[in-house]
Amino acid sequence: MSVLVVVEPEDVGDAGAGLSVVSQEVLTFARSLPGEDVDAVLVGAVGTPPEAVLAHCREQGVRTLHVTSEPRLERYAARAWARVVEAAAEAGGTAYLLAAGTARGNEVLAHVAARRGVPMPCNVVAVVQTEPLEVERQVVGGAVLERVALRAEGGLAVASVAGHAVAPEPAPSPGEARVEEVAVELTDADLVAQVVRVEAKEGGDTSALTGANVVVGAGRGVGGADQFDDVEALAARLGGAVGVSRVVTSLGWRPHHEQVGQTGSRIAPDLYLACGISGAIQHWAGCSSSKTIIAINTDGEAPMVTKARYAVIGDMHEVIPAVLEELS
Repeated sequence: MSVLVVVEPEDVGDAGAGLSVVSQEVLTFARSLPGEDVDAVLVGAVGTPPEAVLAHCREQGVRTLHVTSEPRLERYAARAWARVVEAAAEAGGTAYLLAAGTARGNEVLAHVAARRGVPMPCNVVAVVQTEPLEVERQVVGGAVLERVALRAEGGLAVASVAGHAVAPEPAPSPGEARVEEVAVELTDADLVAQVVRVEAKEGGDTSALTGANVVVGAGRGVGGADQFDDVEALAARLGGAVGVSRVVTSLGWRPHHEQVGQTGSRIAPDLYLACGISGAIQHWAGCSSSKTIIAINTDGEAPMVTKARYAVIGDMHEVIPAVLEELS
């Protein structure tokens, strides 16, 4: 009995890129499941995997890395990628199939689950117990945690893991990460829906925000479009990213790709510093999965202050410079 993890390269356009951080997180999570071995299947890359990918797999204790040389799989096609994943699962005697809860990870697993006729809980964050296996997942935008029984119905249990649910940690002993080719026959129907062109999104890329371990957020309390210098400096000092509330983007102070919330990005960093943000429910839906929230606000009764683990009651334009000075 094994656990199979769908992994993706950090940068599809970089032939030498290693695994994405979220893929490494899922490999770490996989070791908490009752499986004897952890295998992986590489999607988004065709042919011999880069040494950086193999190094990450060995570090994470991967026994076998399944790959494909089918050139038509270089383009993203969820149904076709799902066929590769399913073939790898059958080859490895897989009981549990996991992927990161990204847009592509969820879509590929959904195809596999639909073909198998099994349920698929998304955004799993923890294993509650192993006998019988129960997991905890985020629902209602991360505001609620739900326990789900995860059974290998029909021989396979399928689930996606929320970003930053666990930190990537090396396995107790390295894996062999031997490479095995997955043979799969694709039909025209498998390739009806596929990505044919990728263009840079106008207004910026959200990946830096959604993948950051530290996010410094700013709301209306920042005061204006020209008042973000300290916020940006703190984010840079902490190696993080800047996020903002909806009102900030609505006022035109910052671009939409920095927005955190129900109509923006959902984040799950280790640390979220919410500066001058009241904490409306729409914003909370995007940041509630943060492991630690620190609020900086002049209003001690603001929703963000009452929900945060720690709070500093004061003017962000006085508090942040003091923090920067302390960190320098």
